[in-house]
Amino acid sequence: MNHFATPAAPTAPAQLLTDAKRPTHTPAGLVGNTPVLWIGEPFSAEGSGFWAKLEGHNPGGIKDRTALYMVQAARQRGDLLPGARIVESTSGTLGLGLALAGVTFGHPVTVVTDPGMEPLMTGLLTAYGADVQIVDTPHPVGGWQQARRQRVEELLAAYPDAWCPDQYHNPDNVAAYGPLAHELIAQLGRIDALVVSVGTGGHSAGIGTVLRGYFPDLHMVGVDTTGSTIFGQPAGTRLMRGLGSSIYPGNVAYDLFDEVHWVAAAESVWAARALARCRYATGGWSVGAVALVARWLAGRMAPESRIVAIFPDGPQRYVGTVFDNMYCRSHGLLAHDPVPDPEEISHPGERTVTRWTRCNTVVDPLGAARKKQLTGATL
Repeated sequence: MNHFATPAAPTAPAQLLTDAKRPTHTPAGLVGNTPVLWIGEPFSAEGSGFWAKLEGHNPGGIKDRTALYMVQAARQRGDLLPGARIVESTSGTLGLGLALAGVTFGHPVTVVTDPGMEPLMTGLLTAYGADVQIVDTPHPVGGWQQARRQRVEELLAAYPDAWCPDQYHNPDNVAAYGPLAHELIAQLGRIDALVVSVGTGGHSAGIGTVLRGYFPDLHMVGVDTTGSTIFGQPAGTRLMRGLGSSIYPGNVAYDLFDEVHWVAAAESVWAARALARCRYATGGWSVGAVALVARWLAGRMAPESRIVAIFPDGPQRYVGTVFDNMYCRSHGLLAHDPVPDPEEISHPGERTVTRWTRCNTVVDPLGAARKKQLTGATL
């Protein structure tokens, strides 16, 4: 039988608060200072592993950080008037963050989503006071994501004082993650590689920019999903939520990435479930995809390398998808153990990928058109 020793009491009362999270008067104070956990064998090969930043320890996940930051910045600029409605498109996690910001700063919140949102998320958002609107038809080109954005435009017209964070193009979405990067530096000291999922581009750009400033040789790996257009692949059906996109987010900092990996849904499910069994720290689609790539990278870098993987959320919202056998069987996601290495392509446009694939060439698919997009011109 294992016996766990009782920790020795601090010799001075002040030491009791050294590692404690201080009391807070507002729910916003619950966000940040999330833990870092070592992910080694048996998930990773013997002698290798990586550090996982567990953003699921925030009340709603990693996007609590950006929701609070974007709302506060908009209030300070006068873009968001006191008591005005917040309207945004989301697949879930940002919605929880905006609900938190709405409670904190006194704003009604409307989130626009699609039928792919889990019933658990819809229930939570409603419980936290958000108005949840679900679009019923995908856009013929931009899919569900574009359909949601069009509904947001309709709502903004209906509520003249309403404000939309526009997480895909709002630079505050990037700036919000500076504190997370500083937490990592304080927790680990040196960081040699960062593995991060890419959706809106906010947390990859925000964390990566700060870390590259401290560690110029940082190796940065972007993780996308098959069927996503972000890194130059054609749009396709995407089962995974939280990473990937069918539009081109303006916040993606392509110049930061040294390589990109596309991961398929079945491969993400395998990794998320393996993490749960091995380390009792897991999450959904993004966590599984990021962990799979970080595991591979850890086996190829020097043993002393410090690799950080960002886990954007926890497992709770995925009990009916990633961790549900009936759901996974119906989508053909089980019994697909990943191969040891990804396939390789030399350029994102070389061919359409359908399984875990790696590319060392990272390009902005819009090229010169990016400037027009960022200034609001129609492409």
